[in-house]
Amino acid sequence: MLLKRTRARAGARARHAGEHTVTWADGRLPVSEGGRLLRKAFPEHWSFLLGEIALYSFVVLLLTGVWLTLFFKPSMTQVVYDGSYEPLLGVTMSEAYRSTVDISFDVRGGLLIRQVHHWAALVFLSAIGVHLLRIFFTGAFRRPREVNWLIGLTLFVLALAEGFAGYSLPDDLLSGTGLRIAQGIMLSLPVVGTYVSMFAFGGEYPGHDLIPRLYSLHILLLPGLLLALLTLHLFLVVYLKHTQWAGRGRTRRNAVGKPMFPQFMTNSTGLFFMVFGVLTVLAAVAQVNPIWAYGPYRPDTVSTGSQPDWYVGFLEGALRLMPPFETAVAGHTVMWNVLVPAVVLPGALFAVLYAYPFFEGWVTGDHDEHHLCDRPRDKPVRTGLGVAAIYFYAVLLLAGANDILAFTFDVSLNLLTWVFRISLVLLPLVAFLVTKRVCLALRERDRGRLAEGEETGELRQTLAGGYVESHEPLDAEERYVLGSAKEPEPLAPTASDAPAPHVGRLRATLSEWYYGDRVDGEEGEAGPGPGSSSREVER
Repeated sequence: MLLKRTRARAGARARHAGEHTVTWADGRLPVSEGGRLLRKAFPEHWSFLLGEIALYSFVVLLLTGVWLTLFFKPSMTQVVYDGSYEPLLGVTMSEAYRSTVDISFDVRGGLLIRQVHHWAALVFLSAIGVHLLRIFFTGAFRRPREVNWLIGLTLFVLALAEGFAGYSLPDDLLSGTGLRIAQGIMLSLPVVGTYVSMFAFGGEYPGHDLIPRLYSLHILLLPGLLLALLTLHLFLVVYLKHTQWAGRGRTRRNAVGKPMFPQFMTNSTGLFFMVFGVLTVLAAVAQVNPIWAYGPYRPDTVSTGSQPDWYVGFLEGALRLMPPFETAVAGHTVMWNVLVPAVVLPGALFAVLYAYPFFEGWVTGDHDEHHLCDRPRDKPVRTGLGVAAIYFYAVLLLAGANDILAFTFDVSLNLLTWVFRISLVLLPLVAFLVTKRVCLALRERDRGRLAEGEETGELRQTLAGGYVESHEPLDAEERYVLGSAKEPEPLAPTASDAPAPHVGRLRATLSEWYYGDRVDGEEGEAGPGPGSSSREVER
């Protein structure tokens, strides 16, 4: 009895202390409001984990990056190597390269942390890229999430710059070759190119200021911007509600899923440790960026078969595919063979990506709020454009390794370059047409399944001597999803006496192109009920 009374008094004191603490905190902090936030629902689907993978890769980058700053020396002062890696003994190198080699061979666990950091950067950019593709193909960029789409793209651009800066810091022969290409891109800028290069490198190439400046960008400015934009991005996700796939009980006014606490936070914490574990395993078994094999950078030497990380490989491919073409204007040489693929092309690509949500809304006349994801097949033109862009990028990425491919497969480098040039024009067009046809075929198949039901594979002979295949009704959830896909009508042409008739006609033409191809029965006819019709097969 005494033990029970003691436990009861201890429990009462604990409850009183807890209530007092919560009351005290609630008077000074938004505890009550935070409690409602902890019950906020997050929809479940594997594709929604892509953003979380990007977030947790960034966390790993911050943790490992802080550790690496304790040992890295961002200086281009020349020293003679006398460390433990014997093949480099007596070689003159910069302090940046020397400190990176020391981290790899003389600091306990240094090579593992370096490789975790590098793999985390690769996964971070990959996850952002695939996450953006998911948002694009499902239409999650539409109102009211246009601003979050812009923030996500800006995060990707900043991550590209952050990755390039970190990749260049070791001052090895491979990264130095990339910096030499970057200097050529700067020089291609008309009129101001020389001044930009002198400012970046602190004088004539290679200068002495670039590594310290890249270091400041890499550890301070760019991570700060990334962290700020990530915070804003997550805030908007919570404020606008997470998108979700169509289903029974899911509308644009609600979100169906697990509450943030404890279910979502528990799962998300487990995902963080899985990401950290996978990156650590990759770092332990898959070597990446072995700078000691490349040697220190020398301006008179170029690394044979040098390949950048994948996220800037498309720029390398564009440079290799552009024909040699330059123009002299008023004593100034405009290097189109560098300016177009390395400045104009990426600028145009990202300008299109930034403008696309507003372009689609203008063309389709769709200005409603959207909280349900589109199935890619339900938007064949958008899906076709996305697949065409992927093929365009893939051709450029492969072209960035045309010399290695030519050597490996023993084919003519000149022939391979022309194959890539032709493919860059034709493959995206073919990919768009094929993808669009496949989406329309899948929609027609869904329309048939909605009308007739699911095929069972069982045949029976009719009195007339033919054979029919039996069908069974779809389950209510799948029937709801298939029946909820509605395609808007194309916009009507603008009258000739209306304001800006040419713009109106262009908009109507684009709308017809976007929504013109339709599947029979999409105008609202649901067709007969499931299982009420059969498909006859002739003998």
